[in-house]
Amino acid sequence: MTAYLFADMDIHDPAGYAEYPPKVWPLIEQHGGRLTHRISHFESLEGDWLPARMIIIEFPDKAAARAFMDDPEYEPVKQIRFRTAHSRLALGEGE
Repeated sequence: MTAYLFADMDIHDPAGYAEYPPKVWPLIEQHGGRLTHRISHFESLEGDWLPARMIIIEFPDKAAARAFMDDPEYEPVKQIRFRTAHSRLALGEGE
């Protein structure tokens, strides 16, 4: 079943974060992932959730998404994200 990785990103160091996309996208593609949406300029309609930037990545299934997240090659790339942004990630399946 198709899986979606949702990344709620609040980038606090744009210059440093600029290193991240060119390094992460090839790894995502190696695991069958593809960017489906990049969304910004949110307004809150209910509750207190207000993402700064949302990225949605589609994978063939949860196993592929987890393989990407657990890929040892991703570890140093992930550290760039940790250093330059506050992020929350969630994985879900399409129905």
